[in-house]
Amino acid sequence: MALSYASPGVYVEEVERGTKPIQAVGTSMAAFVGITAEASTKGINAATGKRVVLESRLNKPTLVTSWTQYSDVFGEFVSGAYLPDAVYGYFANGGGPCYVTSLRALNEGSAAAKNAEVSVPARGKGSSFKATAKVAGPGANGLQVTVTIVGEDTFALTIGGETKSGLTMKKGENFVGDAQFESVAISDVGAPAAFPVEGSYALSGGGIQPLTAADFIGSAADRTGLGGLEAIDEIRLVVCPDVMAGYDGSSEAKERVKMVQEAMISHCEKMRYRFAVLDTPPGLNAQQAFEWRNYINFDTSYAALYYPWIKVADLSGSGSTSKLVPPSGHMVGIYNRSDARVGVHKAPANEVILGAVDLEIRLSKGEQDVLNPVGVNCIRTFPGRGIRIWGARTLSSNGAWRYISVRRLFILVEASMETGLAWVVFEPNDSTLWAKVTRDVSSFLRVVWRGGALFGNTPEQAFYVKCDEELNPSEVRDLGQLIIEVGMAPVKPAEFVIFRISQWAGANAQ
Repeated sequence: MALSYASPGVYVEEVERGTKPIQAVGTSMAAFVGITAEASTKGINAATGKRVVLESRLNKPTLVTSWTQYSDVFGEFVSGAYLPDAVYGYFANGGGPCYVTSLRALNEGSAAAKNAEVSVPARGKGSSFKATAKVAGPGANGLQVTVTIVGEDTFALTIGGETKSGLTMKKGENFVGDAQFESVAISDVGAPAAFPVEGSYALSGGGIQPLTAADFIGSAADRTGLGGLEAIDEIRLVVCPDVMAGYDGSSEAKERVKMVQEAMISHCEKMRYRFAVLDTPPGLNAQQAFEWRNYINFDTSYAALYYPWIKVADLSGSGSTSKLVPPSGHMVGIYNRSDARVGVHKAPANEVILGAVDLEIRLSKGEQDVLNPVGVNCIRTFPGRGIRIWGARTLSSNGAWRYISVRRLFILVEASMETGLAWVVFEPNDSTLWAKVTRDVSSFLRVVWRGGALFGNTPEQAFYVKCDEELNPSEVRDLGQLIIEVGMAPVKPAEFVIFRISQWAGANAQ
């Protein structure tokens, strides 16, 4: 309303009487935290024409929209890190834009990678010599050094298909310390009397030195680790595949994984509109996966746990054709694919995992019968139907929040209403405002219902919105509060399809 009219004339006023549409927020923006090959933006030096580093992206959340853009900043695959495979699987399975936080860049600080090695024992006490892998990373773990005694003072070494014969412990001709192998270097050669013991010895200890729980948790103030994601509102999915980097099954490793995954859940619950996708450790059979679920003992509707690991093509150049990786990166790609194809209310299950060529372990129905009730989402292979996600549960013990799709639907609705109703703040808190809020929220939920996310043949069966004097008496209004009550009936997945079949005599039977 104009304050005054000073002279005769026609005055046109714009008055808002229609709804203020509430737009649905995105539900699929993923954030990856872990280890990469590189972490820097690059450009061309005008003077030299050479490619140079312009800015370090270490521990800085960086938005990428494709694998090409990811590799420009973070490099490609690198042995010992799972994040590159997770991001690649994410895009391959339908993932859209995502944020990547690199906690460690191996090619820009390779001291973090340790070479596998083995000390060959001597006939007496101590070591005869040491064999150390020439390339850092876990790829050399298990590489065999085979010692074969040939004569009284000579022996042969076979390593990675290469054999050197007539070797001795004495400096001079055929000294073992001078022997050159493609895959390992010989060092720390003992005295001539330290003659090696015949046998095969496997290299071990190679790989990435594990990040600490503190590295992953980071700091919101310093914008590092998970804390650095707090300032980015649009993130909805959180993945930390490299919590498994360097995992060796020790008590310390188990505790580290539990601490980081608990921090991921706490982060999602604190931010309210995020969901964590968790991995089980590698090398677990069904019984051990059940025991792991009891060990972590999380009870939350803001996270889902997947088992087992998947086998993918090894594109890191380590020499092997395939490798096992945590499934979480591929899972969030499927979340994106399912959201785009149907909607967030569709359980991200019974979907083929693109890029997976096999599983670490092929589970039976009986084994899943034990794991599914405790919230372990199994990945299974079916003849003629490929490798599929065969579980859709959160880690919550509350039946109302049992399914991933229900929690993510409420994340969508709650985040959308928080953003779409921002205009209400500081408006006069009266019946006119209550009517407008009821109108706008009802319009939004009607769209959600029409999209198939709510159960009911009519809007009245699917949801209700209440904002009146009963909820907002004078003592509530005096506190500056406006209370709106919303109830929804979410659709839930048909997890168990039951056919009841019996013999029937036929329509003409007497």
